[in-house]
Parts: sequence; C-alpha cells; structure tokens
Amino acid sequence: MCFFASFLPATFWAVIGYFVLFSSSRAEGRVARFGRFLAIWVFVIVGFILIAGAYLSITGICPIPELLQCNG
Repeated sequence: MCFFASFLPATFWAVIGYFVLFSSSRAEGRVARFGRFLAIWVFVIVGFILIAGAYLSITGICPIPELLQCNG
C-alpha cells in the first residue's frame, strides 16, 4: 500500500524535475550546469521516495492499513 501511495509525491517531484531540466536546457553557462545538477538531484529524490515506499510495503511496517481500518 505504501508503494502505491509513494507514486503521488514521486510523480509531483518528477514533474518538477522535468521542468527544471527543461529550463536549464534554455540557459547558458553556470546556470545551465546548476540546473542540470538540480534536476538530477530531484530525480534521485524520486528514486528514494519509490524505494522507501517499496521497503515499507515489503517489510510490512506500512502504517496506512491501520489508518484505513474503521473501529466503528
């Protein structure tokens, strides 16, 4: 469950990374280099988010199922 829940923030950050990469391709010099570095860093963060979601799902320590239970 946590793996699928991690897709929302990962998608958000991937879109941000794409726009940063696109913007850096229009720039020149140090700004372009910094933009590419920043975009790569954002894509690394996306990977960490997905890996963390998979780890929480595989180990069974995902807190989402407990939040969804109704104690009615």
